[in-house]
Amino acid sequence: MVAILVLTALEIEARALARALSLPSLPSLSFPAFGRGALRVAPVGLRAGLLGSRWTALVSASERPLVVSAGVCAGLDPALRSGDLVLPDAVFNDGGLRLPVTASDAQRAAAAGGAPARTGVMATVSRAVATPEAKAALRAATGAVAVDMESAAILEAAAARGCSSLVVRAVSDDARETLPDELLRLMGADGRIRCGGVLALAHPRVLRRALQLRGSTRRALESVAGSLARLAV
Repeated sequence: MVAILVLTALEIEARALARALSLPSLPSLSFPAFGRGALRVAPVGLRAGLLGSRWTALVSASERPLVVSAGVCAGLDPALRSGDLVLPDAVFNDGGLRLPVTASDAQRAAAAGGAPARTGVMATVSRAVATPEAKAALRAATGAVAVDMESAAILEAAAARGCSSLVVRAVSDDARETLPDELLRLMGADGRIRCGGVLALAHPRVLRRALQLRGSTRRALESVAGSLARLAV
């Protein structure tokens, strides 16, 4: 069986996927990671900022796993709704370079598993696209169906190490939704919730939006977990 390395931005994404896939923690590592057999799941921080420092611990020098960028994304195509699965064919990085997804047709088909997954191109950006206006502008500029902050870096790292790649994301906030600044500041660069940022949830507007986002994120990660389960069979 081909080894599969699933990389998320946030620790809460990695933990949710591990629970859904019944993966135990890997206590030998100095950071949160989960796995069994050929399947491993680990967070690499916002913008994949921790990918370089964690790669060696996750992958042996002789190994060439299928590297999967997994987790949530924001919808840019107005037809997408929260929870919808996105399996892009390629990703634009922040500089406009088109990076192909290199998984085999069989692997892509397994990840889709007959589900109504959206293909096309995804965009990766360095700052969150948080308003309907910003999402519409990015879609007009790139033609992307969705956006995240990590997939381009993960695809580039996989290619540099001779590994095939796949992106399995699902929509947490669609093209019509706004993410308040207070929620964006909750997450640190390491993908963990900032303790101080939790105070923002005392505001009723922010708390209401946080609860809505928690529900849509749960639906999104359920879609991603289902896809990964099919892929790992």
